[in-house]
Amino acid sequence: MNNKGLYLYCLAEGNREGLLELQGVQGTPIQALAESGFTAVIQECEPKPFASEDQKVMAEWLLIHQNIVDVAWEKYETVIPFGFDTIIVPTEGKSARENLAEWLKKESGELKNKLNRLKQKAEFGIQVLWNPAIILPRIKEQDPEMQNLEKEIQSKPEGTAYLLRKKLEELMHMRLENAADAYFKVFYKQIRECVEDVRIEKTRKEEPPRQMILNLSCLQKKGETAVLGAVLERIGQIPGFDVRFTGPWPPYSFVNG
Repeated sequence: MNNKGLYLYCLAEGNREGLLELQGVQGTPIQALAESGFTAVIQECEPKPFASEDQKVMAEWLLIHQNIVDVAWEKYETVIPFGFDTIIVPTEGKSARENLAEWLKKESGELKNKLNRLKQKAEFGIQVLWNPAIILPRIKEQDPEMQNLEKEIQSKPEGTAYLLRKKLEELMHMRLENAADAYFKVFYKQIRECVEDVRIEKTRKEEPPRQMILNLSCLQKKGETAVLGAVLERIGQIPGFDVRFTGPWPPYSFVNG
């Protein structure tokens, strides 16, 4: 029995077999295996996760993984991408390929449903950032409580003024949080109406003064992003806001669900 594991990059529909003229992690050839009506893009490996304490090496492996999934996605049009270090191992007298075949046969219906759902679709990343220093003056213009506090600070002794400044800072923070939540809901609704599906991702820290208030992964048909692009352009034209739009990518975020 072959004691090697199989590193699984992605699955496509159909029976294709052979080398793909690509090199995977640690330079191993990439193969297409035909099993149970699917094409599995794999490389042979030791039956254990890839691991390195060198962050550069890990980054290089991740890049290789993404590149191979990208190439397979272009070649086969629709794939189910798997995350880094998805390894099928030999167990209980069965080779990794036998375990792969058994799993594909067992999950065939679910996998075909996923492939149908992802057919001809791509993932896009959308992040909306704002600059609070530009947004806050507009909030103040319509907030009598903040305006009154600022006037009080100017007329009070230093001790009282200090306490009022702290109160004003807390109020500004609360108003900005409320505004961010309101903008999130408006932008989310506008974006959701012109894509097939959406995943809300965690916001990431940005270089000050900018802050990320919305981070989405969107699923949309390839070549059908004109309406979405128009919505994002309008958001990006609002003073104090910027939009990042990346893709198309293989639909990693939509494999589960």
